[in-house]
Amino acid sequence: MQKILIADDEELIRKLVCDFLVKNGYEALQAEDGEEALRLFEENKDIALIILDIMMPNMDGWECCRRIRKLSGVPIIMLTARSQEFDELMGFEAGADDYVTKPFSPTVLMMRIATMLKRNSNVSVDSVIELDGLKLDQAAHGVWIKDKSITLTLKEYSILLKLLTNKERVFTREQLLDDIWGFDFYGDIRTVDSHVARLRTKLGDWGVKHIKTIYGTGYKIDSD
Repeated sequence: MQKILIADDEELIRKLVCDFLVKNGYEALQAEDGEEALRLFEENKDIALIILDIMMPNMDGWECCRRIRKLSGVPIIMLTARSQEFDELMGFEAGADDYVTKPFSPTVLMMRIATMLKRNSNVSVDSVIELDGLKLDQAAHGVWIKDKSITLTLKEYSILLKLLTNKERVFTREQLLDDIWGFDFYGDIRTVDSHVARLRTKLGDWGVKHIKTIYGTGYKIDSD
């Protein structure tokens, strides 16, 4: 049974989401603020996915997301009562993988969770990709550059995997958005650019050398 953590200072929201998680076969953990969410995550390393409200006391969702990202690439969905672009960009900058605006349909949220978990686990157990000092191990869901572990979000990892398994092929922003975020994603296409930019930064010199922007089109991995 996969374990999912929901952090929200509104008890009714937490209970609603937990009830739906349990009905859909998940084990639900709940926290009423970011500090408790971070503590629960540190105590439960097998958490498969985290849902974070943005506006919480003691530690907000952005800060909690940033701190978790220093420890893990576990999938994170952000919740907010606001629909401003600023919130969305802040969430992605903090390392979130997806974004849901309140009020939301619990059924749709469950579908987003199931899709994200499926993408996170649908890998070949013996598939290791290596290029110029970088190693991506799909079974371990890990990335290393010269034996140094690189912590990526699920979306950053998925982008890198997509590009690495199709070296020299150019993917448009629309293709990456559809393949990685899904056809039901309603955000801005610039989301792809911000994720690729952060991925490139995390990979350092390797990212600058191999992740190429094809202006007006999209991105590719240069294997030279």
